[in-house]
Amino acid sequence: MKIIIDSKIPFIKGALEKVGEVIYLAGNKIGPDDVKDADALIIRTRTICNRQLLEGSSVKIIATATIGYDHIDTAYCDNAGIRWTNAPGCNSSSVEQYIVSSLLYLANMEGFELTGTTVGIIGVGNVGSKVGRALKALGCKVILNDPPRALAEGSDDFSDLDELLEKAHIVTMHVPLAKDGPYKTEGLADSSFFGKMKEGALFINTSRGEVVSEPALKAAMREDKLSGAVLDVFQEEPRVNRELLSMLTIATPHIAGYSSDGKANGTTMSVRAVSSFLRLGMDDWEPDNLPVPGDTEIFVDGDGPEVLDLVTEVYARTYSVQEDHDRFMDNMEQFEALRGGYRIRREPSAYRVRIFNDDGQYRKIFEGLGFSVIGDSCF
Repeated sequence: MKIIIDSKIPFIKGALEKVGEVIYLAGNKIGPDDVKDADALIIRTRTICNRQLLEGSSVKIIATATIGYDHIDTAYCDNAGIRWTNAPGCNSSSVEQYIVSSLLYLANMEGFELTGTTVGIIGVGNVGSKVGRALKALGCKVILNDPPRALAEGSDDFSDLDELLEKAHIVTMHVPLAKDGPYKTEGLADSSFFGKMKEGALFINTSRGEVVSEPALKAAMREDKLSGAVLDVFQEEPRVNRELLSMLTIATPHIAGYSSDGKANGTTMSVRAVSSFLRLGMDDWEPDNLPVPGDTEIFVDGDGPEVLDLVTEVYARTYSVQEDHDRFMDNMEQFEALRGGYRIRREPSAYRVRIFNDDGQYRKIFEGLGFSVIGDSCF
């Protein structure tokens, strides 16, 4: 048994060595000579799995520890009898954390109220659903757009795109990349899209860079159509347009889903998929070496500051998107290095909030944001 693994996949070293030969390589350096006698590949987005890489190899299964799988030529793999799997939903809570941190930070810096603000969520799968739940906990009004789900489930809970763009003060993208078909998303956010957005709206994209026309976004920013834009993904990454970067409110190097928890989920799903397919007896495997935050208990006094001020203060103790933005802007040419050496970040579920003097509203908010909550009557 020979298994090739992207060396940047976390928490996986030592997992499969007992069942075969394991070789760790940089994802973008894995080539035909490396995989010709391999049984399995465990990869990320930087390994392009197509005919050029796989033809004539002995690869039986490819597991990508990512939600997206457009780096895998699925048609070729299906025809060649190569099983492939991805990790749907693995980093959904991580992206939720990124969105919440961004909005709390911007609301504080720019002085707008999140409570009552209308947020349009385009794409309501694993990620979009969790983002919607969190924003409702913060008091936002949420509009959902997901044509495939609307068709399958009925349109009562969903709006069409034009209605969403007309009404939403904040628009956030959580769609897969589809280059063709009835639900094509490549270039979805084009000049027409931005032209239909509410004047002064905020635009966020953490899905795929290719779903946004960057020239159209720059034009909308120049014309002051938007109040700001938050991008974690770019059309030609790791190359990033410097002019666009200078215009963004928040810019980060494709790390929205990079919490330690999200990475561990992707790794777990990949190892289990390979184990199940090759019958390795590791179908229940999970990593046991996630880093623990220095202080997992956060004390909150409900008899004090405004609700969202307190929520912002607590949330910043788990993750500050500003730190990632500043680090990226100081090192624009280090896109891959910033991703590969990304800092430890745990999600709210790794923390426990102990609330004093709570009338019930704080528990509801913090639980809605994914924290474990303990209530106490007084200090």
